[in-house]
Amino acid sequence: MPIITEDKGSGRLEIIKEITGNNSNNSNDWIKKMYDDITKASAAKQITIGGVSGWCAGYLFSKVGKAAATALGGSLLLIQLAQHRGYIKINWTKVEREFNSASHTVETTARNSNWEEYLESTKQFVKDNAFLASGFGGGFLIGLAS
Repeated sequence: MPIITEDKGSGRLEIIKEITGNNSNNSNDWIKKMYDDITKASAAKQITIGGVSGWCAGYLFSKVGKAAATALGGSLLLIQLAQHRGYIKINWTKVEREFNSASHTVETTARNSNWEEYLESTKQFVKDNAFLASGFGGGFLIGLAS
């Protein structure tokens, strides 16, 4: 519903922004509207949409994961080979010190985050959208296997 303002000269622009949805305050409204439409759809449509989106996510996760593992493993292999041949010298004491520092930072961050809150919101989402979530889960597993 358009909002009519009494500003001199800018009233028409405000109406156009409301009608077209180009209001900067409501940049994520189209996502909310689409999500609301999906949750009000039939169970079959929810399972289909969840399955297709899950398959896409699983397939991409599989391909990107393989590429990342190959790149990481290959780079570690090359670093070890170069160090063994004498091309580079690695200060293992400094590496261990930096690793321990990073590990401590990750542990502190993990302890300070609200995992329980995230878990509860995820549980509530799955309860509210059981068909969509089960379709996504199944599609994700199929996508991983593809």
